[in-house]
Amino acid sequence: MCCLMCSEEEKMKFNHLRASAQLKLTRSAGLFALAVSIISGTAAAEETFKVGVVTFLSGGAAESFGVPAMNGGKMLIKMLNEGGKLPAPYDKKGFGGLTIEAIEVDEAGGATKQVQEFRNLVQREEVDTVLGYVSSGDCLAIPPVADELKAFTILYDCGTPRVFEEGEYEYVFRTASHAAMDNISLAKYLKSRGVKADSYAGINQDYAWGQDSWADFSAAMEQYLPDAEQKTSLFPKIYAGQYGTEISALMREKADVVHSSLWGGDLQALVLQAGPRGLFKKSQVVLAAGDHVIPQLGKKMPDGVIIGARGVNGLAAKPNGGELLETLWAAYEEEYGTFPVQAPFRMWQAMLGLKMAVEKAMAENGGKKPNDEELAAAMTGLEWEAPSGMIRMTLGKGHQAIQPNAIGRTLWDAEKNAMTLVDIEYYNAECVNPPDGVAAVEWIKQGLPGAVCE
Repeated sequence: MCCLMCSEEEKMKFNHLRASAQLKLTRSAGLFALAVSIISGTAAAEETFKVGVVTFLSGGAAESFGVPAMNGGKMLIKMLNEGGKLPAPYDKKGFGGLTIEAIEVDEAGGATKQVQEFRNLVQREEVDTVLGYVSSGDCLAIPPVADELKAFTILYDCGTPRVFEEGEYEYVFRTASHAAMDNISLAKYLKSRGVKADSYAGINQDYAWGQDSWADFSAAMEQYLPDAEQKTSLFPKIYAGQYGTEISALMREKADVVHSSLWGGDLQALVLQAGPRGLFKKSQVVLAAGDHVIPQLGKKMPDGVIIGARGVNGLAAKPNGGELLETLWAAYEEEYGTFPVQAPFRMWQAMLGLKMAVEKAMAENGGKKPNDEELAAAMTGLEWEAPSGMIRMTLGKGHQAIQPNAIGRTLWDAEKNAMTLVDIEYYNAECVNPPDGVAAVEWIKQGLPGAVCE
């Protein structure tokens, strides 16, 4: 419509009114678009479940532990987000239909740095869960902060029993057994296999993991091989890398058994330095959780080393089979060109436990994305099947897992051009884990009352 017969003044008024109407229409459209954007953004946020994944991506613990763990986690997240890649009950897409988004954080740098990184994940990134930590020092530092922030947190690794023996937390869970079972299993294996063990010595890192591992092993030896003489116990600093002095001391001691819970680059260094000097020939070396360095060392890992994997993990798991294990094993080998060791196994059991907790909480809250309180309630006392067997949150008032364990011997297979584990013995969870409310080392010293061993 146009005002052809109007005066100039009337035309100006008309044009002003038309411009005003157009401005109002534009503003209304803009407000509508903004409203749609906000609603769409909210819907998109509700479709995503953000997980802060923390493990070593640099430094001495990265190559053999942190990176394989992260690789296993990324692979599993991709499979879960696609849906239908795993057998039930893990075949549903994502976490209860929520797309999983991972934010990767390097664990290197020490506990103080990790506490700040944790706060950033929770307060800045607004993750729904923090899942991580290999170092026992980090696992002792994070839980108080997690409870302070009321942030649902899963410790996927770290071995010190002290996390839930010395503390009680509402929002923190560890989905792997602590290290007591490693060392109880080693002592039981030495006895059942008739290994000469009139004396024993140890080399363990000088922090919570190493100190606790030696305390548990020596206490278990007193129970299963009480006549064995305890000799030197060495505690080099973590990431020392050079062990010439310690190897010399161990060879002078001439102990029948040498125990070590060294891990990552430290363990690789010990094996490479002690092998040429003959330590593995002079003593029976037992490695509490040493399977994870086999892919890097290959044939340089001596035959006959008694070795654990902190669970029925890695090469110890392969003979057990099962659709879940076979699916993840095959996918990992295809993706990364090597077999999965304990690190991806424990990342898998943490991720699968988180999936079960999210979906349990959603079944109870009407299908909404669960909050921290709902996740904590769902995870408490939870049980789920992992590639390594049944995981049960029975210690720490339902916040600490127990699981079966396995110990075997290394043997190079020339035909396959690969390291294998032979003479494997399996231990059910109740045989090598203490009951709830009892400190591991005290339980061992008491004679492991109530242990149920098949």
